Amino acid sequence: MRINSPEELKSMQEFYSQALNAQKKRILVCAGTGCVAGGSLQIYARLKELMEEWGIPCEILLQDEADGHLHTEPAAGNASSEQESASGVPVGLKKSGCHGFCEMGPLLRIDPEGLLYIKVKVEDCEEIIERSILKDEIVERLVYQDQSLKSYPRQEDIPFYKKQTRVALEYCGHIDAESIREYIAVGGYSAVKKALFEMTPQQIVDEITESSLRGRGGGGFPTGRKWSQVLRQKDEIKYVVCNGDEGDPGAFMDRSMMEGEPHRVLEGMMIAGIAAGAHYGYIYVRAEYPLAVSRLQNAIDQAMEVGLLGENILGSGFDFTVKISQGAGAFVCGEGSALTSSIEGNRGMPRVKPPRTVEKGLFEKPTVLNNVETFCNVAPIILKGADWYKTMGPENNHGTKAFALTGNVNNTGLIEVPMGTTLREVIFDIGGGVKGGSFKAVQIGGPSGGCLCISATEDHLDLHLDFDSLKKVGAMIGSGGLVVMNDKSCMVEVARFFMNFTQNESCGKCVPCREGTRRMLELLTDITEGRGTMKHLDMLEELADTISDTALCGLGKTAAFPVVSTMKYFRDEYIAHVVDKKCPAGQCKALVNFSIDPQLCKGCTKCARLCPVSAISGELKQPHTIDVSKCIKCGACKDGCPFHAIS
Repeated sequence: MRINSPEELKSMQEFYSQALNAQKKRILVCAGTGCVAGGSLQIYARLKELMEEWGIPCEILLQDEADGHLHTEPAAGNASSEQESASGVPVGLKKSGCHGFCEMGPLLRIDPEGLLYIKVKVEDCEEIIERSILKDEIVERLVYQDQSLKSYPRQEDIPFYKKQTRVALEYCGHIDAESIREYIAVGGYSAVKKALFEMTPQQIVDEITESSLRGRGGGGFPTGRKWSQVLRQKDEIKYVVCNGDEGDPGAFMDRSMMEGEPHRVLEGMMIAGIAAGAHYGYIYVRAEYPLAVSRLQNAIDQAMEVGLLGENILGSGFDFTVKISQGAGAFVCGEGSALTSSIEGNRGMPRVKPPRTVEKGLFEKPTVLNNVETFCNVAPIILKGADWYKTMGPENNHGTKAFALTGNVNNTGLIEVPMGTTLREVIFDIGGGVKGGSFKAVQIGGPSGGCLCISATEDHLDLHLDFDSLKKVGAMIGSGGLVVMNDKSCMVEVARFFMNFTQNESCGKCVPCREGTRRMLELLTDITEGRGTMKHLDMLEELADTISDTALCGLGKTAAFPVVSTMKYFRDEYIAHVVDKKCPAGQCKALVNFSIDPQLCKGCTKCARLCPVSAISGELKQPHTIDVSKCIKCGACKDGCPFHAIS
């Protein structure tokens, strides 16, 4: 089946939409990486097995138009008359993209009711089919409950989802992630059709410019301006490159989009190609994302098969092809020039600019380079217009932003909110509050980002999350990772962790980044291990300024941001480490000394039995003591003491 014209695409959309709506119910099993690790594919297989055993018509894929009709006859089996009457029309069984509520996975959604079942197990499958598919009943024990024990059967009513606005993630978790037919059924590739037949390249660029869409990879550069710069280039060969090299600790937004709606990514790239006059596209994906690679390749193959990629797309005369390039996991390859160098087969290392990627990018040709989330915003802007997009978010920061919410927060997962949403709304309304203590800080933007916090001098909980507001407080959106920390987190150790990551990932090309980050890591290690002095703090600040001013690429220039922001807002913690030789959070083992309160100790001997180095002694029913010279500060005694006598 090849789609040769816009009229044929419209006909296909109508046909597949009818096919999708003809399914009595649709079971969407989350097949994002997190839920797959939790056993969602086994759940999917068991549901399919049960429906086959019970004779319930089950459609894994939408029927092709060549079939001429929808299959509505019951499959062979030994189902009861009740089951047969309840299932005279097919039930769709899908592997969807990430539903987002990762803390509660594996997840299963049932449409058209919009039911969401959490923490589903294989043994739950039979009851789900019996009650929710055949009898329209709700399995209450699988429904989300908040802390007040209020139940939320429908996904959209759950507080985690209610304050979200999904644009880039519009279809993630709602359609079969592996089916071009379902993507076409919900209007997929309509934006490509509009861009080809109703708009000129300049009009496309103008619409994207007017929307104020800014790059979602972290820099926030205006997307329309970048596209216009490539459009102006006179070269016959140009490229569109999608940056899927998501290397920040705690970030998984792009991965989820590539896994959950790969056709949305392709559609955005195609529109960029039409706008800029480019006919070749590359998607750069980390090899550590095998599921994303597989689904992207599947999407490319499907689009090629039906004529939505390749030559003469929809009879327009426009050609566009897409290839996948797998990266080896180097963090620096998230930088544009390093990424294009890696695609070319060279070592991924940044180069001096200018010239910039828009002038000489991939293979020395003009290149549109945007990240996955940016491309996922393109199709809805083209279809609904810039004015619609500008209804979300503050001035010059329009649209939505996807975040990976992780760390000490009750509801971890993938979220998408309007630009300008406050940190308080994200953590407490969507995230369900801080886990294991009170809110202290959040690291935003990964190793290139900064710290938002409640400190002696600042309270960022009501700060608006957008490019410009974050820049004012020395932070940045980055790729969108949000790592929440409670009051038991040591901010010096947090800075050391990110500096260790950055130093390991430095490509080594420029001295400031190669040697500067190494020295900063040494200084931070000294501080956390009790060897720090006030001079260490002065040296950290001096090195941070030097690296930021002289490093070759953007990653190097922002390498010191976690250190700078933690020193700014939590300087008292640094001073406690270097002057008092204490870690206020009790996380730096070298600065922690355990002692036993004789008033609370009952002499049960449990601590002595738990100690791996026999550092604790004492008589039965008498207060015990710790030999600090033997103690390795593992904390086993403190964790195991039933009387809380060890501190």
